[in-house]
Amino acid sequence: MAMIGAMVGAGNIWRMPYTTGMNGGGAFLLAYIILLYVIAIPGLMAETMIGRYTGKGVIGTFKQIFDDKTLRGLGFVVVIVNFALMTYYLPLVGEILYYAVHSVLFTFMDSAFQPEVFWDSFINSPALTVGTHTAVAIGVAAVLSLGIKDGVERMAKYMIPLMAIALVAVAIRGVTLPGGMEGLSFAFNPDWNYFLRGETWVAALGQALFSTGLGWGVALTFGSYLRKHDDVPLGGALFTAVGNTSIGLLAIFAVFPVVFAFGLEPTAGTSLAFISLVEVFPQMPGGGLWAIVFFLGFFFAAFTSAFALTEPIVTTLDEELGFSRSQTVVGVVGLIWLLGVPSALSQNFLGTMDYMFGNFGLPIATLAVISLVGWKFKPERGRVLDLNRNADIHIGQWWNPIVRFVIPAVMLFIMAYGAVTSLGTENETLMFGGLALMAIILATSLGLAQALNMQTEDERPAVSGGD
Repeated sequence: MAMIGAMVGAGNIWRMPYTTGMNGGGAFLLAYIILLYVIAIPGLMAETMIGRYTGKGVIGTFKQIFDDKTLRGLGFVVVIVNFALMTYYLPLVGEILYYAVHSVLFTFMDSAFQPEVFWDSFINSPALTVGTHTAVAIGVAAVLSLGIKDGVERMAKYMIPLMAIALVAVAIRGVTLPGGMEGLSFAFNPDWNYFLRGETWVAALGQALFSTGLGWGVALTFGSYLRKHDDVPLGGALFTAVGNTSIGLLAIFAVFPVVFAFGLEPTAGTSLAFISLVEVFPQMPGGGLWAIVFFLGFFFAAFTSAFALTEPIVTTLDEELGFSRSQTVVGVVGLIWLLGVPSALSQNFLGTMDYMFGNFGLPIATLAVISLVGWKFKPERGRVLDLNRNADIHIGQWWNPIVRFVIPAVMLFIMAYGAVTSLGTENETLMFGGLALMAIILATSLGLAQALNMQTEDERPAVSGGD
């Protein structure tokens, strides 16, 4: 449940509809579902299992499993990508906060309200965008340092189900609007030209990882908190992936009927959910109350994700650097806030960050985790020693070649296919820029490991004068 709560935020409600809209609707969703079962679910089993086995954070786990001090730097790949993702995730949560506040003020019910004008006035106001980004950063730091996340998570347990009910209500109203059914047709009827496009598969891969949390280091960190009798295959992987995907599909049901009913553009990008959903509340009985329930629930979902996703970075640096938790939280969140200011000021910058780190950063981080389990720790060892411990569903030997061969092969093929099919298109620069980013993250991480001479406790020289 903690993993579902961590990943049910903006990745499924904000990101999934807009990436679906930009990649052909039904073709994208079909590719997403295939990759969910081929990569995300078995990969989540691997990442959660290795976290529970070591009982350590990301860097501690890589140090324990890899003998080679340079390869231990693959753990930095996960931390760097997670950190980069958070620099634009916090400004995004700030945008949701702004809409939640205005839902309480019944702004969306005003007869003169214009969604696109409202959105433009917000994103073009540095005081509002940086201000909401700052408020969210302070909130995340307070929750992580003061140990009050249990209280926030209890609130989220009530608000997120209410948000899901609001999404259902929006979806029902949306499909009953003139033209609403065209939205469902767009979202669920595959356009085979898009299905064969490399860009669609790269985006679907990024969304499958973004939605489920694979490669963020979250499953590994949460796995280190699990008890020995907790069920990793069912709870840590299958429920996490299916639960988060269900929220994403619900968001698609809610967004696209409204998009087509109001003549909006499905390829609008990062603003799609914000501009489309507020159109429908005035069309609903009790629309003002539905808007409050939805946006407050959306905010709690995104906010709980924000501090849950920051947790692996804090835990890792806490373990490795020996600072107090409060010092680590202030340092980590402060740096995320600073590097997040450009995303708060520019939607184009935020969108580019999401494209690069969502579609290329998460795959290289996932490959780092899979290399650890598939090629060093070995899947059979993990399956026998930990994965099937007290599991309600027994994972057979079929899982071993999937983790060792299929996941890395499919991911590398998608990247290569995306690059080849982008040649001569408008996506060529972004695609090869993303591949270059993967190489830079990998080289930086391995270089950091060499510079820091990463040693385990057992490898450190004895202190003179000791027994």
